[in-house]
Amino acid sequence: MRRVVMLTLVACLTAIFFYLSRFWYLSLWERPGLFGQEALRPQGDLISQWLRGTDAAPFELLIWALGCFAVLSLVQKLYDIFTSPTDTGEPHE
Repeated sequence: MRRVVMLTLVACLTAIFFYLSRFWYLSLWERPGLFGQEALRPQGDLISQWLRGTDAAPFELLIWALGCFAVLSLVQKLYDIFTSPTDTGEPHE
């Protein structure tokens, strides 16, 4: 059961990363935005939109990749903390 939950969470995280990138091509909701939020536009590419007009705009893909790596590293660390075997006091083999 834990494996199914973790796979679902990974799939959701992947969809979020995909939506933030320039590679989102799906249009799953209407023009005003998801849940009525104009910032969550149907064509994705939020990183580019957030960086528009800044000096970092040309590095949008690099920033997206580094952000994904950082978030995935953090999620892996949290997963390791929450699923670590409990120490029973017995010596390890």
